[in-house]
Amino acid sequence: MRVGTVTIEPVYDGYGQEPGREMLRLPGVPDPWADCAHLLDDAGNVRLILGGFLLRTADRVVLIDAGVGTINNDKYHGGQFLESLRQLGVTPGEVTDVVFTHLHFDHVGWATRRGEIVFPNATYRVHRADWAHFVESPGADPGAVRKLTPLTERLETIEADTTLLPGLDARHVPGHTPGSMIFVLSSGAERVLLLGDVAHSPVELVDPAWEAVFDVDPVAASRVRAKLIDEVTGSPDVLAAAHFPFGRVVAIGGERQFRFLDPFH
Repeated sequence: MRVGTVTIEPVYDGYGQEPGREMLRLPGVPDPWADCAHLLDDAGNVRLILGGFLLRTADRVVLIDAGVGTINNDKYHGGQFLESLRQLGVTPGEVTDVVFTHLHFDHVGWATRRGEIVFPNATYRVHRADWAHFVESPGADPGAVRKLTPLTERLETIEADTTLLPGLDARHVPGHTPGSMIFVLSSGAERVLLLGDVAHSPVELVDPAWEAVFDVDPVAASRVRAKLIDEVTGSPDVLAAAHFPFGRVVAIGGERQFRFLDPFH
């Protein structure tokens, strides 16, 4: 997909699965998945794409998120990120920027490997609130600290909504994590919104009241989704979620629906 002079391509790392009825719930509705069962697999799991996005400009090679890494367990299966990049014609040394929507493990997996930075020439960027929460706080997870601390000397933190490069803007949307960000790729009236984990499933983009067990602040996360839904419903904006395919929110007969798109058209 191309937006102005910037190309955007998914980078596949693997897949994950989480029990839908444990991962996402709709307060006050006993079985909200009854009408959305087509979005679950036969075992009742939400299937999650794992990876990131590659953006290329005339002089920049940018990764938005960095997959789950080499994790391979009963829920998450990664390991394909670097090969996917190679198939897109990019080596780790050619990446100029790595920007994180947030710092959960399935978005930072290839930031480092065994203590070594994977993209040695890149500047790494994340919102200051997430770095404080996941790396610097007294209760920070030791695994996250080990994974992310090697980035310190190549790190730039973001503290306000900003333009990262022409046509790419960062928007702070706290809720899923304290420093969660959406990245807006735009040219004229054309926009692609890279959502990170503002939504884990399309159901959250038609009803913001859904709650994800992974949200640090479910109330704030719901507010973010409600504002986003109002902004994009019926518009030509393309939504690129981290864990499910590209799509748009449309209104049909007074009801919102999420329509999947071919990302290359």
